Amino acid sequence: MYYIKFHLLPVILMFFLFGISTKSHAINGEKYVVNKVSSENFPLASKGKTASVLISKNDFAGVLRVAGHLENDLFKVTNVYPKQINTISEANDYVFIIGTIGKSEIIDQLIREEKIDVSELKGKWEKFTTQIVVNPSKGIKKALVIAGSDKRGTIYGMYDLSNQIGVSPWYFWADVPVKKQSELHILPGIHTNGEPKVKYRGIFINDEAPALSGWAFDTYGGFNAKFYDKVFELILRMKGNYLWPSMWGRMFYVDDPQNAVLADEYGIVMGTSHHEPLTRAHAEWATLGKGKWDFSTNSENLISFWKEGMKRMGNTETIVTVGMRGDGDEPMTEGTAVELLENIVKTQREIIKETTKKPIEETPQMWALYKEVQDYYDKGMRVPDDITLLLCDDNWGNIRKLPELNAKPRKGGYGIYYHFDYVGGPRNYKWINTNQIERTWEQMDLAYQYGVDKIWIVNVGDIKPMEFPTEFFLDMAWNPEKFNAGNLQEYYVNWTKENFGNQFTAEVAEILKLYTKYNSRRKPELLDEKTYSISNYEEADRVVADYQKLVEKANAINAKLQPEYKDAFYQLVLYPVLASANLNELYVATSKNYLYSEQWRLSANDYGEKVKELFEKDKQLTNYYHTQLANGKWNHMMSQTHIGYTNWQQPDKNVIPVTRHLLYNSEIKEGIVIEGTKEAFDGVLRSKGVLMEINSLENNTAYVDIINSAEKSYPFKIICDKSWILFSLTEGTVQSEQRVLINIDWKKAPKGFAKNQFTVIADHKKFTFQIKTNNIKSDKVRGFIDSNGYISIEAQNYSKAINSDAVKWTVIPNLGKTESGVTLKPSNVPSIEIAEKSPRLEYDIHLFQKGIVKVHAYFSPTINFSVHDGLKYGIAIDDEKPQIINFNENDSDKTWNKAVADNIKILTSSHSIENAGNHTLKFYGIDPALVLQKIVIETASGEILKSYLGPPESFKVK
Repeated sequence: MYYIKFHLLPVILMFFLFGISTKSHAINGEKYVVNKVSSENFPLASKGKTASVLISKNDFAGVLRVAGHLENDLFKVTNVYPKQINTISEANDYVFIIGTIGKSEIIDQLIREEKIDVSELKGKWEKFTTQIVVNPSKGIKKALVIAGSDKRGTIYGMYDLSNQIGVSPWYFWADVPVKKQSELHILPGIHTNGEPKVKYRGIFINDEAPALSGWAFDTYGGFNAKFYDKVFELILRMKGNYLWPSMWGRMFYVDDPQNAVLADEYGIVMGTSHHEPLTRAHAEWATLGKGKWDFSTNSENLISFWKEGMKRMGNTETIVTVGMRGDGDEPMTEGTAVELLENIVKTQREIIKETTKKPIEETPQMWALYKEVQDYYDKGMRVPDDITLLLCDDNWGNIRKLPELNAKPRKGGYGIYYHFDYVGGPRNYKWINTNQIERTWEQMDLAYQYGVDKIWIVNVGDIKPMEFPTEFFLDMAWNPEKFNAGNLQEYYVNWTKENFGNQFTAEVAEILKLYTKYNSRRKPELLDEKTYSISNYEEADRVVADYQKLVEKANAINAKLQPEYKDAFYQLVLYPVLASANLNELYVATSKNYLYSEQWRLSANDYGEKVKELFEKDKQLTNYYHTQLANGKWNHMMSQTHIGYTNWQQPDKNVIPVTRHLLYNSEIKEGIVIEGTKEAFDGVLRSKGVLMEINSLENNTAYVDIINSAEKSYPFKIICDKSWILFSLTEGTVQSEQRVLINIDWKKAPKGFAKNQFTVIADHKKFTFQIKTNNIKSDKVRGFIDSNGYISIEAQNYSKAINSDAVKWTVIPNLGKTESGVTLKPSNVPSIEIAEKSPRLEYDIHLFQKGIVKVHAYFSPTINFSVHDGLKYGIAIDDEKPQIINFNENDSDKTWNKAVADNIKILTSSHSIENAGNHTLKFYGIDPALVLQKIVIETASGEILKSYLGPPESFKVK
């Protein structure tokens, strides 16, 4: 049988993988800087003085540079510049010592004298220790010592202290202010972040025109060393170490030769993107190359071109990209020319070996299995063991490939190339942050559990406005084991606290969490007037209302925020909320304009005007960002177009949606619209309809909208012989339109199902509507109830979760389009065979009729990352034999396009219900990587109305 019964994993391993502890962590570890004076603490700043900074001139140039940053940070906090000294004899009382073992004679002396423990650092990768040393030398009472195992270790130690005293990594890139403090004291103990779990952690600046490029040329004259100085600093402050530089029309090594010099000084590991081999930027070939970008016909010129790149690299720390794609980030050939690509990689490695004059395995290399290149791997192409295999997502945050669980270890290991920004199908997305850290965590945790720990790199587009997910990605890369589904909320809180001075922390964290959730439902560039339903489930109105709540909260906070934080708040919170809410409302207004014009509602004209207002507001929000925010510092940064897409590529400029304008219609002036239908009842061709069902447990309402298409008003009257059917109005005058709400007096209504009708007389036209009611006796009802032909359940609201010794059901709060996701953790276990005690979720439901029902399961759009035929789950109702559903069975370009555009994948199974009443839906876990978000059961006589988010959750009897 295909499914493998697995052995029980040790409970200790389970606890390790789940990260059971939800102890609060600051973003950069436990807090060790306090404002309280104590004889045990070290007075870094006290009573208007700061400790002298002692650093060896022989240390790395990058360490000396960053020491200057730390001194500036101390000044920003305390208004006092620390004095820098170079010999210990210049120190007295309290001294702050910084250095790298093997480069700083001061640190080495402390090691020889056993003042600090070398075993904590020797041979470690990027590790630092920060500790107090008592009487390190004659005349010195205490020293604060930051010691690094290597260049980046020391740099991380300094930037960690900067963060601890209140300097955000985003002090420049998002204008986060620095809070003034006069007393800074270091707690005793050895403070360290340890070694990173992922060796190379970086970002890719991409798709950078017109936003970042416009800003960079305005501010620095281009992508030169002045620009990259800020980028390198940002990466290191976030504990990253790796960069793919801006590459569209840009040449990192050519545009400014100091770029590479500065990267080497900072200790930034340089690379080039997945289609730029041997350190040569794509634009270099267009400028300096000879002939076609085709190895089969132009190998001589390509070899010469690549050799120059490797000579230029010298001894700088670089991960060299190998392999080849076609010119312009396109496929190299039609089909997979495995032999050709193998020859290319072989030739490239000969070039690397020849130019570096080192054994080939001593030069870090990576081969990116991006897009069609993965086909080469899937068809058997392999590269030498020392090359890192850079696995990739699908450009939409869903990992395409992972090592097999039983794969032999590779010396080069595995990496992941992930996306927060993308240019390509089904649609570009570059304008605003649409990334949920919950999905990022779920996918990168999956990768880490499968042994992907050599390289994590993420495409961040223009850097701004991806500040929040970028820092999360790099924080997680440092130690993925610190993060779990249960403490992601704490990350929002801690990030908010550190960037907004502990003001309105819970409220801002909630806004961050929800705006990214709402934006992730559908990329703004994919939104149009058809996205959300106007007529069904009040979906569009609910979406606009959700955003509006965030707008009100964000504006209220902004009004009360300390003035110095307002620029940062606008960039990191307020602008994304206002602009995203505005765009969603614009498309809903467009939709209402279209629909209402078809229904001959004159309010269509109001929505046409609303579209113009909202389009203008988008301009105003952008203009404020560019011209007034931080005194115009960020001009161009929000200039990515985002309104009016018609295909995958962006329009040249934002395009206002076309709207319609109605004139008075005195011939067909009376009309009625009810929920669940788009067409208006005109009283001639259509005069009878059926309203949505109302039940006693939900105590919901129905409505009719009475429409007047003419200039003059007319009277209406409602006639009903059932006194328990209640109307908000039974008569009145219709100027343009009038909504009448319908409720039920359940104490007087008949028990069980009933069908009754009422009549609306609009002027001289007569309309008849049937209303269905269900007065439910709840004492025998259990679970979610059937109403209007469906039962809708959020996955997190299961009645029972059955775990096994090896895996448990884990709710990932906030993940997904509506509520939360549920998955099995850990992820790195073989497929589970369904058995009596196998892991499953049970949902109690109540159906009022028998027959064939359809179960629609809503999942995150996970890709089959294994060599198996697909990821699977089981589904059953009551004691029927579970159906095994292959999540990936019908995968195609078309289904993938829809799944990533909708950010959901829906699979359907059919089940026979013999009797009405209580039942149990059972969802069986087979492959742990699937994330269930929602279940919608379509009853035998029901029909689910079309909507983007699916029906709202049904009422549950507990």
